[in-house]
Formats: sequence, structure tokens, C-alpha cells
Amino acid sequence: MSVELKGNGPDQNNKAILVAVSDVFFYTKIRDALLPRGYRLERTRTQQEVMEKATALGPAAIILNMNDETLDAFRALEQIKGDDRLRTIPVLAFANHEEVETWKRAKELGITKIVSRNEFSSRTRDLVEELVKSG
Repeated sequence: MSVELKGNGPDQNNKAILVAVSDVFFYTKIRDALLPRGYRLERTRTQQEVMEKATALGPAAIILNMNDETLDAFRALEQIKGDDRLRTIPVLAFANHEEVETWKRAKELGITKIVSRNEFSSRTRDLVEELVKSG
């Protein structure tokens, strides 16, 4: 089965955001911040869905919870940045601010922006809009 990528990299008119966040609290924050601004959210619930949905959707940005217990955010980041069709899509991640190794590894893997869970929670919309505009 072949899946064709919609679009070619980030597009400022593209309002689709791939959300690889299983935590209901953070997903609700993302939904409440972005839906009123016209964004369309596509949520992934499994590791396999990350690449499938990223390829099919061609999102304007991807949001990752680096502390997610359901999927391996590092593996997802490696797959996204290792795929020529997806590597230019900006990725916003959040993680516990005390986990220095998590931040370091995410940066080494090519994360576009990583912020603390607190900052993400309080500035979700602004962070996503900055990312989409810079993409």
C-alpha cells in the first residue's frame, strides 16, 4: 500500500497539526488553544500511527510529549527527521524541565523547539503559531 504525502513540507495555509500526546490534560489544552484558531488536529494514539498519519496528513507542525508513556517520542522524532518527506515539518516538544538528558537528546535528533511542560501549558497557541510561521 502506498501513501502519498499531501503537500510538500510545511505550508502556512495548512492548519493541520499532528498531536502525538496521549495525556488527556495536555491534549485538552492543545485542543482548547488551537481549534478556535482554525487548526485541525489529528491525534495519534500508537507508535505506528505517528508515521502513518504524518505521511498522510503532511501537517504544518507536529507536537510531541517527550515524557509520553504510550509512545516513544524519541523513536517518533528519529523516524520523522529520518524521512525525506517529513524532515522539514517543524516539531514542537515539551518535557519535564529537570530532565536535561531528554532535552539534550531531543536537540541532537533535530527537534525544532522544546519547552518545559509548564511553558507549553501556558503558551500552547503562541508556541504553535511561532513554529508554523517559522516553518
